[in-house]
Amino acid sequence: MSSKTLSSSTASRKSVGWRFLGSELSVLFRRRRTWALLAALAAIPVLIAVAVKLSSGPPRGRGPAFLDQVSQNGLFVAVVATIVAIPLFLPLTVGVVAGDTVAGEASTGTLRYLLMSPVARGRLLAVKYAGAVVFCLAATFTVGSVGTLMGALLFPVGPVTTLSGTTIDVTESLVRIALVCLYVTLSLLGLCAVGLFMSTLTDVPVGAMAATVVASVVSQVVGQLPQLEWIHPWLLTHYWLGFADLLRDPVVWDSFAANAVLQAGYIVVFGALAYGRFSTKDVLA
Repeated sequence: MSSKTLSSSTASRKSVGWRFLGSELSVLFRRRRTWALLAALAAIPVLIAVAVKLSSGPPRGRGPAFLDQVSQNGLFVAVVATIVAIPLFLPLTVGVVAGDTVAGEASTGTLRYLLMSPVARGRLLAVKYAGAVVFCLAATFTVGSVGTLMGALLFPVGPVTTLSGTTIDVTESLVRIALVCLYVTLSLLGLCAVGLFMSTLTDVPVGAMAATVVASVVSQVVGQLPQLEWIHPWLLTHYWLGFADLLRDPVVWDSFAANAVLQAGYIVVFGALAYGRFSTKDVLA
C-alpha cells in the first residue's frame, strides 16, 4: 500500500471518528433528560442565592464554607454551590450519563447498529467516554456560571479576599471560578471511567447508573474513616475538595497535579477494564 493511500485511509478514519463524536454529542444534548439534569444543577446556586437573600444571614461557622460571605460578595455563590453540588449532585448526574453510555444503547437495540458502522469498538468506547466528559464540563460550568450570574443579580460584586488574605479584582476572581470548574471537571473524569466500565457489564442502564453513584458514595464514606487512612490517597474522591488551593494567592497547584495523576490512574484502569469487557462482548446475537 502506498504512503498516499495509507495517509488517505488514516484521514478517512479520523473523519469518521470526528463525525461519530459530533453525532454522539448531538444525541446527548438533544435529550430532555440531559437538560433536566443540567436544570437541576442550575437550581442549586439559585436556591442558595435566594435563601441567603431572603434570610438575615447564616450564623458564622455554620453551613457550607464561604456561605457567610455570599451577602457581602455575590461571587461566592458559585463557590458555595460547587461545594454543595460536588459530594452528591454532580456525581449523581455524571453517574446517570456515564452509566447510560453503553448500556443505554444495548437496552434500546441500537448498539448493534453502531457496531456496523466503520468504527472499531475501542474508538466507540472512546467516543462514548468523550461524550460523558463533555457533559461533566457542561455540568460544572452550569453550576459555576449560574452561581456567578445569581450572585451578581442579588448581591454586590467586588474584589475577593483569598484564603491567603490578599485581595484580587473581579476579573481575576472570575478566572479563579473558571479554574475551580475545570478542577471539578477533572475530579469527575475517573468517575466517568468507572461509569463506562459499569455500563459495559449490563444491558440495564439503571443498574450501571446506580453502581456508578454507589462507587462515589462508598469512596466518600471510606474517606471519612480514620481507621482506613492508609487507603485515602487512592480513593476516587480524595482530592474532590482540593480546589480550595485555587483560591489562594498565589495559586497552589499541588492538589491539581495530584488530582490529575489520581484521575488518570482511574481512567487507565477502568478504561482498560471497559475495553476488555466490551471487546469480547457479544452484542450481535
